[in-house]
Amino acid sequence: MADTSFTAEFQQGWSAALTAAKQWHEAQAKKALMLSKRSRFPKNLEREAEVHEQSAVMMLTLSPDDV
Repeated sequence: MADTSFTAEFQQGWSAALTAAKQWHEAQAKKALMLSKRSRFPKNLEREAEVHEQSAVMMLTLSPDDV
C-alpha cells in the first residue's frame, strides 16, 4: 500500500498546480464562448466551453491519491 502522507511543500505545490489548471480551463471556456459569438457553428464552440467549465469544476475534486 502506498504511503499517503504528503509533505507541506508537496501539498502547496499540488494546490498551485490545481489552481493553474483550473484557471487555464476557465480561460479556455471564456475564449471558446467569445469565439462562438463570431462563428458560423457556435454550438461546437459552446460545447467546447462546457467541457472546459466542467473540467475546471472537476479540478477541485482531485487529490494526490488520484494520480
